[in-house]
Amino acid sequence: MRSNRATARAGVSLAATLPLLAGALALGIPAASAADGPSRVTLAGTKPAWATAHADKGAASDSSQVAARVYLAGRDAKGLASYARAVSDPHSASYGKYLSAKKAQARFGATKAQVTAVTTWLRSAGLKVTGTTQHYVSVTGDVAAAEKAFGTQLHNYTKGSKVYRAPSRTASAPAALNGAVLTVTGLDNAPHKARHADQLPPPDAVFKNSGPFSSYYGSNIASTLPDAYGTKIPYAVQGYTGKQLRAAYGAGKRTGKNVRVAITDAYASPTIAFDAATYAGKHGDAKYSSGQLRQVLPKKYTKTEECGAAGWYGEETLDVEAVHAVAPGADITYVGAASCYDDDLLDSLNKIVDGHLADIVSNSWGDIEANQTPDLAAAYDQTFQFGAVEGIGFYFSSGDDGDEVANTGTKQVDTPANSAWVTAVGGTSLAVGKGDKYLWETGWGTEKASLSADGKSWTGFPGAFTSGAGGGTSKTVAQPYYQKGVVPNALAKANNAAGNRVVPDIAAIADPNTGFRVGQTQTFPDGTEQYSEYRIGGTSLAAPVIAAVQALAQEARGGKAIGFANPSIYAKAGSKAYHDVTDTPGGKHYAVARVDFVNGLDAADGLATSVRSLGQDSSLKAVKGYDDVTGVGSPAPGYVESFSRR
Repeated sequence: MRSNRATARAGVSLAATLPLLAGALALGIPAASAADGPSRVTLAGTKPAWATAHADKGAASDSSQVAARVYLAGRDAKGLASYARAVSDPHSASYGKYLSAKKAQARFGATKAQVTAVTTWLRSAGLKVTGTTQHYVSVTGDVAAAEKAFGTQLHNYTKGSKVYRAPSRTASAPAALNGAVLTVTGLDNAPHKARHADQLPPPDAVFKNSGPFSSYYGSNIASTLPDAYGTKIPYAVQGYTGKQLRAAYGAGKRTGKNVRVAITDAYASPTIAFDAATYAGKHGDAKYSSGQLRQVLPKKYTKTEECGAAGWYGEETLDVEAVHAVAPGADITYVGAASCYDDDLLDSLNKIVDGHLADIVSNSWGDIEANQTPDLAAAYDQTFQFGAVEGIGFYFSSGDDGDEVANTGTKQVDTPANSAWVTAVGGTSLAVGKGDKYLWETGWGTEKASLSADGKSWTGFPGAFTSGAGGGTSKTVAQPYYQKGVVPNALAKANNAAGNRVVPDIAAIADPNTGFRVGQTQTFPDGTEQYSEYRIGGTSLAAPVIAAVQALAQEARGGKAIGFANPSIYAKAGSKAYHDVTDTPGGKHYAVARVDFVNGLDAADGLATSVRSLGQDSSLKAVKGYDDVTGVGSPAPGYVESFSRR
């Protein structure tokens, strides 16, 4: 994965590495089962697609060091996937019959005998066991020991402009372990790290929006600026607040009281308590009660410079303030990862599952699907399955680069949003009018054109694509059962005649031009740290908004956990529970005017005026019914209460 939007990695096709996921038969995804001779069993997906003969630069040095994780399959991987499906399906007799974290581990987790057998095998190969959890055994050692343990040679390969180590053939484990090993990660040393899913400015330098603004959509018309789409257009809103979003998505009197929501990101903002309390006070949100906002943090952080640790502070701030704004009664637990790397992010997710810290988990990070490897996909999916068994639902941002062609040159979706076991959250442009009235939404997709020098026209209108909600058809994950009959075949079968997973599942406000106002402590040019507010968007906003709406829905059903929500979400498709979002509501195209500080702070270096067209998401289109920008739509006023009838 990658850290922040700017850290791009070369695109890699994973089509050749199917099948991916252990235990995924319950969702119609093929499971790996190839054998590597009579005494060993292959661990599917452990040889990256980029480790080709053409890229092979020869054997890695025997003395080079390897740090790996051997993930444990547990005592019943297929049973875990089957039970996770059953308790999540409203049509199943087992629906909602969740297990406690302790009972889930006892029924499906690794046994002590399996852990002992795995650690004995690894040590016998010459590797040092550095840690053991109920999910994995971590080891270090030299290349020679790793090759002995996993039955493969480790070579150096070119990947883009760099050289990384990877197995020359698929890794394997002794058959005598009787399937105790799910997969192994770390044999390749290419970076596996996450980026934010939105366009946050660095919090260590102040950022401000310039006016004029609208206080609600259409309240301030840019009468002196050129027309767009044949009419005068409004200035962008200063940033919606919780009151407006609650009205738009039908919160009613629900607050999410006593519902637990967790948020994961890397690192942790040192000013989050002050910022969240200050923001709530300024915008009429309920005060935080004692213990309502807490953090669960690692003992130490790593890779802070590589991951741009300060850049993650604003991510946490957005997520916390958005959840509280929409569900002011919900309890929020922020679980910070030690770095932006997958191993550490997985640890944060497993903390939530192992301790059942929440029923709803918002995740505003991810990467392009081509950067995901099947070994990591299997590890993530096992965590999501354990969560489903316990009644925990995971919500992931779908991405901010539309079909990713402009960003990577290849049409693809983001991950982990592509997992069949999570709810992928797409994005919209939202119009809330006078009196907090919901007007309409388009799919989030922005084209930008600047004001001409004479101020009489928009140069090159409608302009170039800048950003938009991620979506499309996966190349690696098979179509899950709950999407069949709802997702059009033209999308589901775009990459595979048998059908693949399509992203997203549901959507909410994401467009920065119709965005959300956040408050954060930032560093000003004079070196002082001050609380300041700015407008922001991205599917990093959509994910916590949907998580908050789910908290309202859980309250509506008497506090009983919704769990993995996709089967329920798709069961309501086409109903009045959703706003059916299209790119041209009422048959019209929409745009807003923006005036920005050139330096991001004040008018000292001038202002930049532009028009931002809405509903122009690369090759993706929001249309009637299901689409690959907004999924089944955004929550309408009937959505929250529809869960009370289950």
